[in-house]
Amino acid sequence: MTINDIQDELIDEFSMFGDWMEKYEYIIQLGKELPLIKDEYKVDENLIRGCQAKVWLHADFQDGLIHFTADSDAIITKGLVSMVVRVLSGHTPDEIVHAELYFVDKVGLREHLSVTRSNGLLSMIKQMKVYALALKTKAS
Repeated sequence: MTINDIQDELIDEFSMFGDWMEKYEYIIQLGKELPLIKDEYKVDENLIRGCQAKVWLHADFQDGLIHFTADSDAIITKGLVSMVVRVLSGHTPDEIVHAELYFVDKVGLREHLSVTRSNGLLSMIKQMKVYALALKTKAS
């Protein structure tokens, strides 16, 4: 599946919910389903700067694809990072660097999240793109 296919799938999933309380519950559920990052990667250098909650992100580069794992100490934030991991993980550095993540607006996250959570989400996306750019450069 392409990054856009996965984004469209997420948008469809969120369209099934009538109100934002149901959507928040779904975000929390997505966080519970997030494959946990290995303890060895829960270190300060893997913390995402710009997030109020602690968010650890690790990028693994195998066979030309980047696979992300993550965790957070806050339930909503864990759900948010799980969505971004789902959308970007398993793609090439180029695909990740050039991805336009429209699902954030289409689902309504930007308008329904607090400013600190919204900034944190943008920091997660930015960090994933930085990892992709670094891995692309390293592979060249």
